[in-house]
Amino acid sequence: MDIYFEAHGTSEGRPLLLIHGALSGIGTSFGTILPMLAKTRRVIAVELQAHGRTPDIDRPFTVEHFAADVVALLDRLGVERADVFGWSMGASVGLRLGTDHPERVGRLVLASVSFDNAGVYPGLLEGIQDLQPEHLHGSEFHDEYLRTAPDPAGWGNLVTKMKVLDANLPQWTPEQIRAVVAPTMLVLADSDIIRPEHAVWMFRLLGGGVAGDVTGLPACRLAILPGTTHTSIPQRADWLAPMIDEFLDLV
Repeated sequence: MDIYFEAHGTSEGRPLLLIHGALSGIGTSFGTILPMLAKTRRVIAVELQAHGRTPDIDRPFTVEHFAADVVALLDRLGVERADVFGWSMGASVGLRLGTDHPERVGRLVLASVSFDNAGVYPGLLEGIQDLQPEHLHGSEFHDEYLRTAPDPAGWGNLVTKMKVLDANLPQWTPEQIRAVVAPTMLVLADSDIIRPEHAVWMFRLLGGGVAGDVTGLPACRLAILPGTTHTSIPQRADWLAPMIDEFLDLV
């Protein structure tokens, strides 16, 4: 697969890999925050199978396939280790990198991620199965696809494959989350599709939820963005960029 990527910013230091959300591309997921992050670091933004400028291939969507594709891209670029910022589906890919390819990951920033289906509000995953491609005509996701996709007529196939993935989301055990080595920052909208209770539980599994003045700060972080929905997280670049920069710059 001829996977599309962009490289921005300085070539010094450990690069930051950006992984977009479902039905999205680099522009819709990271158009505002990418140039902010690229001011001080090398940023590599990728578009996964059938998304954006990357063509589709005869293969179902799975988070495991996407993670393997990202590792293959890092190999091709000669990048041994990268920090990762993923949103939504991209956050699941980032989590898979952290659990299955820990040697390739420095720090993780995961926005709107759950490690099992219980983390998503009841009924949402079932509702996605009623989604039809034409329901998103005129949306920023469809408009971006028409501008960038090598086959603009492939939108219906993209939505269909995405629904299959959403019906078979990856599941991690609490033990797998506890075993994540990479320092991890969880980002959640206060009106997200992910339940806040789940995000707090995941934060605790990663080592958070302690009295930092007594024990010291944990390696993980939790940021909850006020007045924000799942799809408006990319619009909070002014909030996120300094938080992400500060977290990634920690030794």
